[in-house]
Amino acid sequence: MLHSFALVIWLVTGVLLIITVLLHSPKGDGMGGMAVGAAAGMFSSTRSAESTLNRATWTLVTVFLLLAVLLSAA
Repeated sequence: MLHSFALVIWLVTGVLLIITVLLHSPKGDGMGGMAVGAAAGMFSSTRSAESTLNRATWTLVTVFLLLAVLLSAA
């Protein structure tokens, strides 16, 4: 039961990780360039958007790798 739950979380984390990496822009626009309408209020600047995106990416990487290690040990 716990193994199945960890596997589902690992897969969801992997998909979210792919999405966040694809949102990064090589020019530094990233998510800040996409902020339109209601989403524009979420980030005060492009730097803030990139910082938030970087933090989310590193968090997902950490969770993904920890779950990969735990699942390989099971």
